[in-house]
Amino acid sequence: MTTLVPILGDQLSRNLASLDGCDKAGAVVLMMEVWDETTYVRHHKQKIVLILSAMRHFAAELEAQGWRVDYVRLDDPANSGSFTGEVARAVERHAAERVRVVEPGEWRVAEMMAGWKDSLGVPVEILTDDRFLCSKEEFYAWAQGRDRLLMENFYRDMRVRTGLLMNADKPEGGQWNYDKENRAGPDLFLAAPPVAGFPPDKITRDVIALVEARFGNHFGSLERFRWPVTAKQAGKALDKFIVERLPEFGRYQDAMKWGKDDLFHSLLSTSINLGLLDPLEVCRRAERAYRERKVPLNAAEGFIRQIIGWREYIRGMYWYEMPGLREANALQADRPLPEFYWTGETKMRCMADCVRSTRDNAHAHHIQRLMVLGNFALLAGVIPQELEDWFLVVYADAYEWVELPNVAAMALWADKGRLASKPYAASGNYINKMSDYCGACHYDVNKKTGERACPFNPLYWHFLVRHRKLLENNHRIGRVYGTWDKMEPAKRQAYLDSAEAVLGELVPAAKGWARC
Repeated sequence: MTTLVPILGDQLSRNLASLDGCDKAGAVVLMMEVWDETTYVRHHKQKIVLILSAMRHFAAELEAQGWRVDYVRLDDPANSGSFTGEVARAVERHAAERVRVVEPGEWRVAEMMAGWKDSLGVPVEILTDDRFLCSKEEFYAWAQGRDRLLMENFYRDMRVRTGLLMNADKPEGGQWNYDKENRAGPDLFLAAPPVAGFPPDKITRDVIALVEARFGNHFGSLERFRWPVTAKQAGKALDKFIVERLPEFGRYQDAMKWGKDDLFHSLLSTSINLGLLDPLEVCRRAERAYRERKVPLNAAEGFIRQIIGWREYIRGMYWYEMPGLREANALQADRPLPEFYWTGETKMRCMADCVRSTRDNAHAHHIQRLMVLGNFALLAGVIPQELEDWFLVVYADAYEWVELPNVAAMALWADKGRLASKPYAASGNYINKMSDYCGACHYDVNKKTGERACPFNPLYWHFLVRHRKLLENNHRIGRVYGTWDKMEPAKRQAYLDSAEAVLGELVPAAKGWARC
């Protein structure tokens, strides 16, 4: 009996459930580079190179381990261009009698895969993706009967379940969360060690040439491509992060500094999301560094929380809220995405730097994404689906399961607070506190209204006024309306007029940047 084992581009794990226990002699591993997946949004060029190169390296590793691999390249003339088409061709080509595959990460692919049994005419076994620490079914069970699906509660359960940073049944240090110690702005002379980088080998150079030829008009630059594309490289990147960056990661994880694109961040999310690194092992390495007194508790806890807390929670919320989350727009936002999200051509220094880093690196860290890029879109009332598409396009670690809840629910509050208890709306004061962007900016962060006032300042109040009916009873943000009500009418009007001036100058992005 021949078993066809399709492996998707983000399933590049040696211990993948579909490979575990599978007889090599009777199996054919199918890996597919397909047009549909490279163009369903117009992905950043680095993202396409990363995935295709990692796939090709992984296929070579499997062959070296004795697996029979059927690898369909993007430029194969017979390539059908879709997962379903390539699986069907492979079933026929190998006379496969069954298909064994791990569940996909995205809703649209799951819908596609659900139809394989009927369309292929052979049994299809869809296995749970056990690389995640909390299965979809376990998350559903956790969520049932709860009035509020708070990440913090989920995170604490995951700490107990994994035993990470636990002292018997108590959290290490007596607290679950050390976030208050992780909010330092950038020091004037703050400098982080260089991030691990891996110059492209021949396989990657071949993919770069392919991408430049076929996707040369996609967003982004390939000049600084240095992402890990193998498990060995990802392991080296993890080693370097644990030793050189994790000690200061906690304190400065929210800081932003002009021209310093990653500070103490790990840049391991691409490797974890591709399957090159095991998330639990990554967390154990951070815990071990703390136990060996090489990193402080706030750094280890903050890093581990991002993985077993936020990453697992976001994935659970994605499946729990789909398919409705894709269309969510609780604030009825209707403004097109501004053009400068693609060009970076804006006098707002924070926005320009975040877009530049995104273009050059296919990366910006979480505060840049949430509190600059996401915050502006929230305040301006950008259509959620347009910002969601932008995030999905531009970041190398972005897959819909992680991108959509973070953008729709966290950044834009489009789900009306099912994930985040309040909108993450902020004026220029927050950006000034957490960055060095404002000092040399064209705009004055201390000026609230009028010409050259920081656009975030009037937009903040404009946003709150637009949505007062919905937000004034929110226990986390409602009290700010008391400040508004105490203002002189002329001052209130100046805020609204200044915001309208900012909004009136926004140029919509051209059609076709995100989706063909």
